[in-house]
Amino acid sequence: MAQLDIQFGDPDANYDQVEIAIQKAMEQTVDVIVLPEMWNTGYALNRLNVLADDDGQRTLQFLSQLARQFKVNIVGGSVAVARDGHYYNEMLVVDRQGELISRYDKVHRFGLMAEDQVITAGRTENVFTLGDVSAMGAICYDIRFPEWLRKQAARGPQVIFVSAEWPTSRLPQWRLLLQARAIENQAFVVAVNRVGSDPENDFGGQSLVIDPLGQIMAIAGAHAQLVTAQLDLDQVKHVRGQIPVFDDRRPELY
Repeated sequence: MAQLDIQFGDPDANYDQVEIAIQKAMEQTVDVIVLPEMWNTGYALNRLNVLADDDGQRTLQFLSQLARQFKVNIVGGSVAVARDGHYYNEMLVVDRQGELISRYDKVHRFGLMAEDQVITAGRTENVFTLGDVSAMGAICYDIRFPEWLRKQAARGPQVIFVSAEWPTSRLPQWRLLLQARAIENQAFVVAVNRVGSDPENDFGGQSLVIDPLGQIMAIAGAHAQLVTAQLDLDQVKHVRGQIPVFDDRRPELY
């Protein structure tokens, strides 16, 4: 997990620091690197006409090259993307061969940070496979909609990746919501927040790795840092075998 201090409205600085973070992370044995939300621009929404990545091409080329160079999977957090006259908050996922395996436009826009005024909402799910591991991705405000995550979790992902710019004032809810999403979906949650500040908000980090029983395996502090955790995916099978909530669902009633 690359917990970064995103530079407001400065894509060049942010691409540079992501590259440095990935290089630093690869001093260890790493299978997957996860980045935070809107890391290319921060929430400089009133400047997306000059800052947003055109169809995500700069970001895709950048992440693909690093993934190939280091033979690592990258859950690319999300970036501000311009496409067809609209702006999107988009997650790009590339595998260790540098191939794009998923792109997801954030479905739930956060009005308190004016996303609903600028960002176009996505409409598609985000379940994908990294190597032989089924996973899914969500972005920040999405975690307040358990029905959205459950709809996708019913397809069996073992890991839920979350990228966020979650303000410090609401960090207690960040932890509780993520623990609940892990428990109810019987999956690991790997959630990366940012640190630092922009003109309107402060961000306190606390990136988390949570096991399928809701126990916190790793938690970052309030400064920029890399945090590593090892997931025993057999735990997912074990927990789902003990309490088969997906078999016991009655979706015809809801």
